[in-house]
Amino acid sequence: MLSDPIIGNYYIGIMSGTSLDGIDVAIAQRTRHGFVQIAAAAPALDNKLRQQILTICQDKKVELQTLGEVDFQFACACAHVVNQLLEDSRLSAAQIEAIGSHGQTIFHSPNGAFPFTQQIGDANLIAAKTGITCVADFRRMDMAYGGQGAPLVPAFHQALFAKSGENRVILNIGGIANITILESDNKVLGYDTGPGNTLMDAWCEKVNGECYDKNGEFAFQGEVLPALLKLLLSEPYFSQSPPKSTGREKFNLQWLAKRLAQLDSGLNSNADIQRTLLELSAVTISEQIQLHSAACAVFVCGGGALNPLLMQRLQALMPDYWVSDTAALNIDPMFVEAIAFAWLAEQRLLENTIPLKAVTGARRDALLGCVYRP
Repeated sequence: MLSDPIIGNYYIGIMSGTSLDGIDVAIAQRTRHGFVQIAAAAPALDNKLRQQILTICQDKKVELQTLGEVDFQFACACAHVVNQLLEDSRLSAAQIEAIGSHGQTIFHSPNGAFPFTQQIGDANLIAAKTGITCVADFRRMDMAYGGQGAPLVPAFHQALFAKSGENRVILNIGGIANITILESDNKVLGYDTGPGNTLMDAWCEKVNGECYDKNGEFAFQGEVLPALLKLLLSEPYFSQSPPKSTGREKFNLQWLAKRLAQLDSGLNSNADIQRTLLELSAVTISEQIQLHSAACAVFVCGGGALNPLLMQRLQALMPDYWVSDTAALNIDPMFVEAIAFAWLAEQRLLENTIPLKAVTGARRDALLGCVYRP
């Protein structure tokens, strides 16, 4: 039997995704209509810590001493962001029921002989340094039952955004893009479509020294390279049927370099490559949405919602769909995922299983997350 949420309770969600552009933290309050965002912040990661995490993710070879130290530092950074937001919001730790922490994924491998996923950000430290119960490790129980362990947010999308008699799509464009198809009969489908911002961010940083392409300005300077786009689209992941999930383990600069090496790209500008990477994200996302949903409203969240060129291309590629962002549903598009983990923390304390088996392919819905009390 599912437990009912308590109206008025506060929860905090922490999210750090593939883009590694910062730590998103949001305070949400349970109301009769769902979760209301009370306060939020997205401070950038300390650059040294960011580079250490990128090295771990990209090189995949790291000393255990380094891994442990980065795990500790990232947890402390999360706790600091929470404490600062509480101070700024004039709320106390005693008013918060729990923190839901996604952690920072450093490797996700759901399809190997020995499936696993690994996140850093010690929840013990977060609980101890904030004085608030912390719920973390949300993915591994789903994987224990044969699921992909990702994406987790479709269950939240269904709980907050589904509307009886109406088809909707929730599109999250973080480093990786994922879609949630909310059907009028309450069925739900969700999975990772492929790269969102991760390749664009990585290329922009490589050639411009900037962590991301602000407002798509770099991509606006280039033109799509048809031969490169065709080669990128030949990646088998894109034609794989769901359930499926992916990450930086597959879509990274090494993946891109192998494909660039197959072409005579000497005459192509860096901006052309950036523009082609944006088109890759737009095409793969739009194709999957149109494959699995009839014409409907598409609500975008994540950093990609702030890229006007990407939003323009999505609308152009899906002329029969109405493309907006989740502000139209009263949630800031930059903090949907953080609030989703606040919701997952609430559900764990209530001991409610999360309806994800249709999304992840798990054998059964499971109770997700481990509870760490201060």
